[in-house]
Amino acid sequence: MSDDRKRSIIPSKGGVFQDLAVRLKLILRLMGDPRVNPLLKLLPIGALVYLVVPDLMPGPIDDAAVLWLGTYLFVELCPPEIVQEHMKTLTSTVASEWHDAPAKEEEIVDAEYWEEKKDGGEK
Repeated sequence: MSDDRKRSIIPSKGGVFQDLAVRLKLILRLMGDPRVNPLLKLLPIGALVYLVVPDLMPGPIDDAAVLWLGTYLFVELCPPEIVQEHMKTLTSTVASEWHDAPAKEEEIVDAEYWEEKKDGGEK
């Protein structure tokens, strides 16, 4: 793993929440990919287990740090070509055009609504 190039795991096209959602989807896809080493899959699982196990230090800061470190190392240690393949799938867009439904004259109904009283007159 002596790759000197810096690789961008998550392109910053959207906001923080969109980047977080893409990162979570990437981790889930990598966890389900059989080409990723099963020992590497223990990193995010171990980080989640740490959230459940009684803490060593009080407060949420250590939990967040361990969770971030576990998921970051997992993505960084996965084979780069597999990560890029999944990122391309997650961030690709489908080219298409918007088309309005055609409105036909015979489909438009112009009418009035009224209710009749029990004695037979209009309301």
